[in-house]
Amino acid sequence: MEDFILETVKSVGYVGVALLMLAENILPPIPSEIVMPAAGASASRGDHSLIGMIVAGTIGAVLGSLPWYGIARYVGTERFADWADRHGHWLGTNRKEIERADDWFDHYGRWAILIGRLVPGIRTLIGVPAGFAEMPLAQYLVYTTIGTAAWTALLAVAGYWLQGQHEAIATVVKWIGVGVFVFLCVWYVARIIVRKREKQQSSPA
Repeated sequence: MEDFILETVKSVGYVGVALLMLAENILPPIPSEIVMPAAGASASRGDHSLIGMIVAGTIGAVLGSLPWYGIARYVGTERFADWADRHGHWLGTNRKEIERADDWFDHYGRWAILIGRLVPGIRTLIGVPAGFAEMPLAQYLVYTTIGTAAWTALLAVAGYWLQGQHEAIATVVKWIGVGVFVFLCVWYVARIIVRKREKQQSSPA
């Protein structure tokens, strides 16, 4: 897989990067953690423009995220909740949990999209809850593009400066993912604490 990706980036250039990133968002086994560093390394050798590679990767990734978003939006929360009433026990979920998640996404969906695009494993499927929540397409595209551009830029720059050093790049990517995950955990706990204090302050003595 790695040899195929490297050869595609080398021989097809911007179009190859865009197609690989599009496929990565539909078929997760194609890792952006290899595609974009390879694109950055190509730019470092002078074969392509670094900015061009970042733009190509971002366009491909954004387009690749649309099928999951579109399918989920077509299904919708109500249909999915109806399905959960009948078969949700197989997934350990039910209508109430789905509706609660939908309410949460209505409040924090923009941040979920923006930050989720920076987390390996989550970034590929973050369009699913956005679709279920019926987030407007324009809004989804704006936040997906911002988050995706940040992710592709980080990987491409890492590849540009660490050309051929795959272990070093993997370490950089790992710590980026860990950092984002820790940030999300801290943010979530802080929100719970703030809400609990607000509830205590608003309750009658």
